[in-house]
Amino acid sequence: MVSSVGSPLLWVTFTIGIISLLCVDLLLHRDSHGMRPREALRWSAFWIALALLFNLWIARRFGAERGIEFLTGYLIEKALSVDNLFVFLVLFSYFTVPLAYQHRVLFWGVLGALIMRAIFILAGAALLAKFEWIVFVFGGFLILTGIKLLTQRTEEVNPERNPALRIFRKLVPMVSTYEGAKFTVVKEGRRYATPLLLVLIVVESTDVVFAVDSIPAIFAVTRDPFIVYTSNIFAVLGLRALYFLLAGMMERFRYLKVGLALVLVFVGAKMLISEIYHVPVGVSLGVVGGLLLLSVLASSLLPSPTSKPMEESLK
Repeated sequence: MVSSVGSPLLWVTFTIGIISLLCVDLLLHRDSHGMRPREALRWSAFWIALALLFNLWIARRFGAERGIEFLTGYLIEKALSVDNLFVFLVLFSYFTVPLAYQHRVLFWGVLGALIMRAIFILAGAALLAKFEWIVFVFGGFLILTGIKLLTQRTEEVNPERNPALRIFRKLVPMVSTYEGAKFTVVKEGRRYATPLLLVLIVVESTDVVFAVDSIPAIFAVTRDPFIVYTSNIFAVLGLRALYFLLAGMMERFRYLKVGLALVLVFVGAKMLISEIYHVPVGVSLGVVGGLLLLSVLASSLLPSPTSKPMEESLK
């Protein structure tokens, strides 16, 4: 088990900093509106630049190896986040969520994701510390997930199969129409949930599945809980702006799933052979970055016939 570079003070400071950034973000976007592509591009650039600056600080403060681990984990999580956006797009389309309200759902969805990821990471670190053999379970799971990604289509996502959706509809009284950006509304002295709260519940429950896939993938790169936590959090932070940036051109990344699948198979295999051979972090970064870059290049060179030009998508 690799010792963590994160002292209690560092964990608290980082968490307070992230909460502060989220509060500023909420104040700047307190009005219900959908981000325009150019605004989303600026915010995406901001979050990525912030992550890279933190990456530089990690490398200088704790060494180049930790810096490479952070960057590799961040790339994996960011790529998985892009794939997750395909699912969010299906959910918003299924529930016909107005564009102006999607921003609020994504904000609270990201906040919930940050909390769940922290819990999953601490649990994963505790399991690896107590049961070293769990690394082989994680590795096998990642390989199976990679194979599933290669064979599963986005269109197979069916919100009606979500157990949280079925339970919510049975237990919580709700109105049938959206009431602005409100999650609940009071009518005739009784409080009702709106469809927007239902969408948020489905998004949060879906993210649990995403976390189950993504957390083991980062532990394949590093066992340091602080590096796992920070790289994961930075990848999730920019998810909302990234959604509005890519929502109009999702079809351009038709081969991203192939790249992600191969990345998961690689990190899963890396876990399975960890007792025999330790793959250097530099090699891991090269393989992960190379596979993702190739998938993006393939998507650009062999676009879908129905995809829009990049310039048109950013208007």
